[in-house]
Order: sequence, then structure tokens, then C-alpha cells
Amino acid sequence: MSAALNRQQPVAAVASELDVIIIGAGMSGMYQLYKLRGHGFTVRVFEAADGVGGTWFWNRYPGCRFDSESWSYGYSFSQEILDEWNWSEHFSAQPETLRYLNFVADKFDLRKDIQFNCRASSAVYDERANRWEVTFEDGRTVRGKVLVAATGPLSAPQMPAIPGVGDFKGEAYHTALWPRDPNGFGPANISFEGKRIGVIGTGATGIQVIQEIAKSAGELYVFQRTPNWCAPLHNSSIDAATMDAIKADYPAIFQRCNEAFACFIHTFDPRSALEVTAAEREAFWEKLYAEPGFGIWLGTYHDVLTDPRANKLASEFIARKIRERVKDQAIADKLIPQDHGFGTRRVPMETRYYEVYNQPNVKLVDIKEAPIERITATGIKTTAADYALDMIIYATGFEAVTGALARIDIRGVGGRALKDKWAGGPETYLGMQTSGFPNFFTLVGPHNGSTLCNIPRGIEQNVEWLTELLLHMRDTHLERVEPTRDAELAWTEHVHETAAKTLMPTASSWFMGVNDNIPNRVHGFLLYAGGFPAYRAKCDEVKALGYEGFVLQ
Repeated sequence: MSAALNRQQPVAAVASELDVIIIGAGMSGMYQLYKLRGHGFTVRVFEAADGVGGTWFWNRYPGCRFDSESWSYGYSFSQEILDEWNWSEHFSAQPETLRYLNFVADKFDLRKDIQFNCRASSAVYDERANRWEVTFEDGRTVRGKVLVAATGPLSAPQMPAIPGVGDFKGEAYHTALWPRDPNGFGPANISFEGKRIGVIGTGATGIQVIQEIAKSAGELYVFQRTPNWCAPLHNSSIDAATMDAIKADYPAIFQRCNEAFACFIHTFDPRSALEVTAAEREAFWEKLYAEPGFGIWLGTYHDVLTDPRANKLASEFIARKIRERVKDQAIADKLIPQDHGFGTRRVPMETRYYEVYNQPNVKLVDIKEAPIERITATGIKTTAADYALDMIIYATGFEAVTGALARIDIRGVGGRALKDKWAGGPETYLGMQTSGFPNFFTLVGPHNGSTLCNIPRGIEQNVEWLTELLLHMRDTHLERVEPTRDAELAWTEHVHETAAKTLMPTASSWFMGVNDNIPNRVHGFLLYAGGFPAYRAKCDEVKALGYEGFVLQ
């Protein structure tokens, strides 16, 4: 391992009992550590990987990059970081992002309070002592007053429910567990040149990896069950003068993000798609389609995600764009979603994705028409054909939002398991706590406003709000906090009522807890669709009213 990455300076000995235990050293865990340590709490982060970065550590597949503007995604809390870090692209690739997070860890000497290679297996609340005890897979344990899950919403990779996955004799990779470059921040040097490659899955990850691998694969077979509505990213490099201008504009950029529905730089147009002429609509959408980033999704008319008539017009526009870009109209038909409207799922941003289907080395396999029967020793067998392959790439997603929590045996009052309490779907207050699990908090958790947004902007709010709560408890000699059942039920009902005002529940997506590889998973809205400004206002109101809805003892 290179000196650049082998920065595991001696860590401080773990105290017999910590004020705060944090699980996860991604962006939320890193910032929570920084904030709490700065206020004198004894705190330690426990991380399954051997480095910081969370999702950007694990997801090193070729083509992985931001769909948020780089300069709107990074931390805003430190002027030093803002002044010293220069982004090279408007939508940076995974290696640069991981390099950035290592830069932050170096800047604030975070690693001395992070224990790497520690995967939590259980977390049990000791009622008599009012302490959490976390056990790791290697048998180590740690006790603390407060437990913070900074495990991330997309961090529990899901393999496909297809027979024979272990039978394949060629190369096989899951995109979220991609082999790493031992001497750098990106993927291992895996060659695709001339190989017969199958990719299963056409979500955001699959789309990124497909457009990259198509450049050199001998034959690329895309096994698609459900197409997505995609839009062009329009990425470009950032020169020194542009970066200087961005730095000068950071206060306005972050203010704009904080005022926007989803904390991106894009804000909805106040007009209805139905009140303008067809020519005006077309010109506006053409403009957004030609611009970088999520404007076509989050800068469109305000009713595209709430009114089926407006959404139908937007979907027809994107369908026309797909037809313009794909030469074979029979293939274009298969790439145009029929089961959900544009924007009701998170929109994958692409770079010449549709054009790969014009290449002679790329074949689209519709597995709704001819389902996969099994993985064989030599490839993939569908009901219609056998595909001989050298490599299979599983872009089959995650057990989203609750998956990382479900894979830890978390037990609260009376030994009740969190997965049992949430068997019918998560119940939370502010997406931060759940009753019966005192002093246990989830950052970017289910029903949290930070999940449906430019996540680092939400992370900073979550971390700062929780830090203020813990300071309040310390200052007032309080030891235990959990929400009332009434507050929890009211918030959960509000989450579902808010989602129902949008068209998002009409789509089968990870927003709804859907992954077809987890057939028995309960479906229900996992995010918060009321917009981040409303979420922040609610959190501020709860604090101003003496943490209304929480019982503090």
C-alpha cells in the first residue's frame, strides 16, 4: 500500500466507556467525529473498511462519479477546506472524491479516533446502565452513552436472487464491492479489452458502468429488466480561473443549496407545465436538457412531480430525446420506461449512455421478455438463449436506507430488535430516532430530510442539530433521550402523507424500499418528500420548543 494511503498513525486507546460511539467513517461519521471531538466528548468511530470515505471508498467501479456539482457537494463548514481544495471537474469522478475525503481526514487528524476494519455485528442497549454495547465481528466490544449510526442510505450491497451465482468460472464483480487500486484511490486495473461482458442492472450505477465499459469491451450484453429515464450530465473540467470564481461564490452557492427543495443548485420553476404553450414548454425543456446536472429534474416546472398531466408531458419530451439518440427504434422502445413517469425515481445522469446502443459491440437483452433462469459456469442462461461470457458485473443495487441498519442486530429496551420493530416499515421521529431505542440516532436515516437531497448539505444539518442536542443534555445533566410514541407516529404519518402528494410512490424504486432481489421486503416511502427547507424548519422548531416530542431524562 502506498504511503499516500497508509496513513494509519497510532490510534488512541479506546476508553473503557465512550460518550459517543459512531458507526461509519463516511461523510456523516467524519463530520460528527469532528464536531463532537471539538466539544470535548470522548468519541470514537468504528469503520468496516480500512480507510475513510464510506460510499466513495467502496464504490470504485469504472465510471463512478458525482451527479451533484462537485463544488456544491463538498463540506461547507471549514473555510480552510474551501480555500485549499480545488476540484478538477464539475462532476468529479470517484477517485478525486475519495482523495478529497482523505484530505479532510488529514486536515483534522481524524484517523486517530477512527478504528478501521471493525464491522459491527450487534448493538445492545443496557437498560440498567443506560449504555450501548457494540460487538464487532472479530469479537471486540465497546460501550458508550450514545450510539450514532452513520451507516449511509446506500451501503448494503445486494446480490441478485438468481440461481447459480457462485457457479460462474469467469471474472465476477458487484459494483459496490469493486476491487481497489492498492496504490491509489480508484479501481483496480481490470481490463475489459476484447472481453465478452454481461452487466445485470440498469439503475444509476449500471448506467455509469455500461457507458464506460462499452468503450473497450469485445461484446457487452446489457441485461435489463426495467429501463430508467436518464438525462445527460454535461460534465466538463474546471480551470484555475473558474475554480477561483467558484471559491469567491461559495457563500452564495451554499445559501442557494440550503434554500432549494433538494439542496442542489437547481430550484423548481414556479410556473405550471400546463399554463405555458407547447412551444414555450419545448424550448424550456430543451434548454434544461442541454445544461449540466439535475436542472431537467429539479429545475423544471413545479408540478412535474405532482400532477400526472404535467409529468406525462415531461415524460414524452424525454422519450423523444431518447428516440433522437438511439438509431434502432425497436431498441429505443425498450429503453423508454412504461411503468413510471420521468423524475418519479432519482434520475440517472449519463454521458452518451443511449449512444452505446448504436455500437455494434453492445446488445440489449430484455429480461422481462426472456427472464434469466440461472448463472452458469460459462455465463448467463435466459429462457431464450445462453450467453457465453468472460465477465459478469452485478449492478444490482442495495438494500437501500434501512439495509445497513438491518444487517446489525440492534436491540433496544426489553431486548426488542430494531428489525422487528420496523418489520412493517420504519417508524421514526425526524428520521433521527425511534422510540424504544434511547440515545440511538441515525444520520441520513429513514424518513430523514437528508436522504432525498444533495446529501452532504443534509449531513451538515443532521450533525449540527444532533451535536446541539448532546451539548444541551450535557449542560443540563441529562442522560437519556428518546422520542415519544405519539411524536414518532405523527412524523411517520406526515412522511407518508407528504410523499402521497407527489408522484414518487407511483414508481417502484429504492425510494419505496423496492429491490426486486429482495422479494419479501416491505415497500413504503423511506425518504422525506417535503423538501429540505421544511425539514430543517421542523428540526429548528422542535429544538426551540425544548426538544418537543422527545423525552429527556
